[in-house]
Amino acid sequence: MTRLGEGAVLGAMAAVIAPRREEGHTIDISQALDIVDFVNERGVKGVAVLGATGEFIHYDVEERMRLSQMAVRRSRTPVIVNVSHSTLEGAVVLARQATEVGATALLLMPPHFFRHSQEGIIAYYDAFARQTAGLAPTLLYNLPFFTTGMEAATACAILETGQFAGIKDSSGNTEIFDAVHALRQRMPFRHLLGNDRLLASHRAKADGVISGCACGIPELIVAIDRAATRGDSEALARRGALLDSFIEHIDPFPTPFGIQLTMKARGFKKAAPALPIGPTAQRKADEFGEWFRGFEIAMKDECAGDN
Repeated sequence: MTRLGEGAVLGAMAAVIAPRREEGHTIDISQALDIVDFVNERGVKGVAVLGATGEFIHYDVEERMRLSQMAVRRSRTPVIVNVSHSTLEGAVVLARQATEVGATALLLMPPHFFRHSQEGIIAYYDAFARQTAGLAPTLLYNLPFFTTGMEAATACAILETGQFAGIKDSSGNTEIFDAVHALRQRMPFRHLLGNDRLLASHRAKADGVISGCACGIPELIVAIDRAATRGDSEALARRGALLDSFIEHIDPFPTPFGIQLTMKARGFKKAAPALPIGPTAQRKADEFGEWFRGFEIAMKDECAGDN
């Protein structure tokens, strides 16, 4: 059984953006590391790099390796590295490098862009496990919005092999959550939420969350996690309502542009790249900074003194 160490990856973790330089297709490493500092200073228990929020598809293997290494060196909390690739060979190369530089765990979604059968997904994960035995623990990364999603039976079948440390489920599908939760009662693995819409309602039944929203509003995600853990239903309802409002305001934008706008509003001036998004979304983007100022005050008031 490959498991994450006790306490190594629990609680609220932030999936961070990987800001691009103004020219070319490279990561602004300096700003990316400042963002790692930002979320760490606000109480997250871990950092995930180069997932969907980190727009890994824009960067070549060498660029991804560079950020992985620098993030592990910089972060004061455990770093999880997404090693997903359109090929098995690419994922294995990334997994080996992330392990070498000290990643706490790896994320692996089914090969992206082209659609695959559920049987093909199982075969892919089996081949990856055989080629990466002895490397850092790997979490299944279920991301049906951007690639072939795992059905509940598929996710459970892969987890039952004991070859993987757990799952980050970003589907928001309660049927999958319930099936994985039931399996979690019978065997040990990490069950991590990856969809912020389920955070307030389902956090108490999961081992933790890897949250894209936690990049922009880590204080609120940490506060929701604490309220859920201690069973404070009143605080959870208030904080969940704030999170719902935030998601409503970033949903009109392409992923993860709303998080990038949030980071810009929080002082990372170059976090939001120039992006043609159409007149309606552009108007909302222009209004977002003003809305966020009021939201940030309400968020900080709600989270003040919460330990």
